[in-house]
Amino acid sequence: MEIFPMEKEQEKRSISVPIPEKYMLTIREASAYFNLGIKHFRRLAEENTEGFSVYNGSRYMIIRPEFEKFLDESTTI
Repeated sequence: MEIFPMEKEQEKRSISVPIPEKYMLTIREASAYFNLGIKHFRRLAEENTEGFSVYNGSRYMIIRPEFEKFLDESTTI
């Protein structure tokens, strides 16, 4: 069976990277990975744009290694 160019392009887009291997996470991904609530994560992201979060277009992205450092250094979140 021949695959058409459109189908090949769709196959390339469906490649997913496991969350532990990603450098930046969305709020939902970070919430699931770190077991924190979405609202709490959004508030943390808004307050820490200088540290572990970046505002990308219309959403916040969490820099996973920086957030892990933040967790190691903090006593409460």
